[in-house]
Amino acid sequence: MSSDKDVMSVEQCPTLAIAQRSIWDHAVTFPLFPAIVNGCASDCGAQFRAPVEVDYDYARVDRSAFDQVASGQGIDQWSMLLPPLVKNKGLGEGNTALVEMPALAAWAGIDTKVLIKDESRNPTWSHKDRLNRCTASAAALSGASGIVVASSGNHGASAAAYSARVGLPCVVLASSTAPAAMQTFINAYGATVVAVPPARRWPLLREIVDRLGFHPVSNVTEASHTGHAFGTEGYKTIAYELFIELGREVPSAVLIPTGYGEIAYGVWKGFVELKQLGLTGELPRIVVCETSAYGAHARAINAGTPASTVKAVGPTDALSIAVEVGGHRAVAAALRSGGEAILVSDAEMRDAQAVLAHQGIWAELSAASSVAALRKLPSRNDGRPVVCISTSSGFKDVGVGSVPLPSCDGDWREFSRVAKTQGLRGL
Repeated sequence: MSSDKDVMSVEQCPTLAIAQRSIWDHAVTFPLFPAIVNGCASDCGAQFRAPVEVDYDYARVDRSAFDQVASGQGIDQWSMLLPPLVKNKGLGEGNTALVEMPALAAWAGIDTKVLIKDESRNPTWSHKDRLNRCTASAAALSGASGIVVASSGNHGASAAAYSARVGLPCVVLASSTAPAAMQTFINAYGATVVAVPPARRWPLLREIVDRLGFHPVSNVTEASHTGHAFGTEGYKTIAYELFIELGREVPSAVLIPTGYGEIAYGVWKGFVELKQLGLTGELPRIVVCETSAYGAHARAINAGTPASTVKAVGPTDALSIAVEVGGHRAVAAALRSGGEAILVSDAEMRDAQAVLAHQGIWAELSAASSVAALRKLPSRNDGRPVVCISTSSGFKDVGVGSVPLPSCDGDWREFSRVAKTQGLRGL
């Protein structure tokens, strides 16, 4: 266990982080280091520990940092409102494209501007890079001997990349059902990838932490998701970017693909900070978008509880948001913002994925949940735009590349026949 004194041996970006605190009761505080990964006691009973976040000296924030997005700095531009980061160890994460798509508004039947925040533009093609810029720094600054993560997809690939960036070995405990392409992706960064049965992943993760001194950058609590105190802070930068990209305007709603809910809470907290700093008087609704095969957050919100656990009611290919444990962060974001949880089926996500791809962005099936949820979004035209976050690339999906490529012998007639089967017109 490291103290604040121990972390000073590694050069850091400037930060105004001062402590850790419970997301529910801000009077419950802890020292800034070590980063808390198993939450803290809550009034929800021993089963549901509360997540922890980072607190800052907001009185000292330089508001000019929100005048424009600085090219080439990544999320380090806002290091003052992030946990301690190892200096010069980012990968240019953040500053992702915000694309207006009138065709999506028409498809969804929404009478307002719709924009896509495309997080597949990040270094490992997902939003997780914002999180792991912070968690890998926590590992390096605390003197950990390595990084361990339980993930079969985006989080594992991102953790492997940022582990490599800070010079630490990485172990990824994956599922045997993980897409083969993802396993290759993770291995490319030099990580050790091992398939482990779901019931044994968290016990083994904790054993790796205890025996090898590795730093966990994913959840270590099984009954309720607490996550890494530093990681969620990275997602605040999505809110900062949206504020600047929209001309210092706040969206009416932000629709977010939701697994454990860290990104939903991070985006919400970012907007809350902007309001706290006097930069805006508005806050968006946070809409939690889940697969109807699970829906842990929807259950918690409807039951009026901070967290819940569910069992799958059917199969889903939306693996990035297929979780049995939900609550706390996403529930807090939805309830505090006047938002909600919207459930979408695989068929609805595939429809949305196809519509989005035909507009030029190929999203992971899970990432398309935010677009699918547009059709179920309660009407509230307040003149402000709606933003859908597309969290990852379609390359991450199960079965990608498994369908043989149609071929022809070069003859025009044969080409025309094959092309027509794929929908080409004018032949």
